[in-house]
Amino acid sequence: MVTVPRPVTVAAGVLAPGHLGELTGYVPFELVDDVLEETLTVQRRTRLLPSRVGVYFVLAMAMFPRLGYLRVWDKLTAALDGLGLARPTEKALRDLRRRLGAAPLKLLFESLAGPAALPGTPGVRYRRWRTVAFDGCSSAKAPDRPRVCEWLGKVRHRYGDEGYPMLRVMALCETGTRALPGAVFGPVADCETSYAGQLLHLLDGTMLLLDDRGFDADDFLAKIAATGAQMLVRLNSRRAPARWAVLDDGSYLTRINGVRLRIIDARVTVTASGGLELGGEYRLATTLLDPAVTPRLSWWLSIMRGGKSSWFSTPCAAPCSRAWSCARRTPSASSRRSGPSWPSTRRSAAP
Repeated sequence: MVTVPRPVTVAAGVLAPGHLGELTGYVPFELVDDVLEETLTVQRRTRLLPSRVGVYFVLAMAMFPRLGYLRVWDKLTAALDGLGLARPTEKALRDLRRRLGAAPLKLLFESLAGPAALPGTPGVRYRRWRTVAFDGCSSAKAPDRPRVCEWLGKVRHRYGDEGYPMLRVMALCETGTRALPGAVFGPVADCETSYAGQLLHLLDGTMLLLDDRGFDADDFLAKIAATGAQMLVRLNSRRAPARWAVLDDGSYLTRINGVRLRIIDARVTVTASGGLELGGEYRLATTLLDPAVTPRLSWWLSIMRGGKSSWFSTPCAAPCSRAWSCARRTPSASSRRSGPSWPSTRRSAAP
C-alpha cells in the first residue's frame, strides 16, 4: 500500500464541514450557495450549523443510509480534527434539516440531474441514440406518522392494513451510467405509468427508450412516440397485434393507437455456468421500422440478454431506496414534513 499525502483546502470556521471531500467536485459549494440564495434559505446569522453545512449533511446521509445523525456527522467531519468544531446534538441536526426544508435539495437535484455519459462513452448508445429506461420500486416504507399516512395511505390486505405507508418511486435512468435525468414519487395507489408520464418531457429525439412489460398501454405508447424518442418496449406475450406487412428478418409491421411499430417475436435462452437453462418468449415493439437500420435479430437478442441487468429492475431501485432511507431518518417522531427531500424533476441539459 502506498499513501500519497496532499494538501486539501477547506472553508474556515463553522463552514468547514460544508464539503464532501472528493465529491465536492461534483457538488461544488459555489453551486450549493447559489441554490440556497435562490431558495431564500441562507441562514440569517452564522450559527454553529450554517445552511451550506446542512445541505452537505443531507447528502452525506444518502451516502451512509444505515447510520444515525451523529455517526453521519462524524463521517462528514472525520478529516477536520484540530479545527475546534463543536459536535452538535441530534436535535440541532434535526432542526437544521427543518430550517432547510425541501426547496434547496429540489433545486440542487434539478441542477445536477441529466445524462452523464459523453458521446464516446461505451455502452450508453445504440448507433446515434442514447439508451434510457423507466424503472421504479414500490417497496420503500415510509414513517408511520399521521401526516405521512394522510398523504400515502396504507395498503389494505385481506386481514388488515399494511404496517407502514408504502412509497412508489419512478425514475428515468440512463442505462449505461445509471444516472437519473429525473424522478418522481408518491402513493402506491397510483400506477407506474401515471408517474412515468410525468417524466416524458425529459425524452427527446436523441434517445432510445427501453421499457419492460407494464409500460405497453396503448395511450402510453402514443405519448412516448409524441416526444420524438425511439422506443423498444416489451409487450405482453398475449397481445396479438395485426400484421400489416411481414419483413425479411421475420419481424412485422403493425399500428397501435396510431403509432407505427415493428414487432419482433423471439425466444431467449440463457445457459448458466452450472448448465441450468432459463428461457422465455419475448414480444418486442419498436419504432425502428427499417430492417436496414437494425438488420439482424441478434441485436435485439443481445439487448434482451443485457436487459436483466441494464434496463429492468436494477438501475434505479438502489438510488431511489437510498434517497428515501435518508429522508425518512429522524430522531424524533414530531417531524413537521411528511415527505423526503427528493423532488420530481424538470428538464436538465446534458453535460
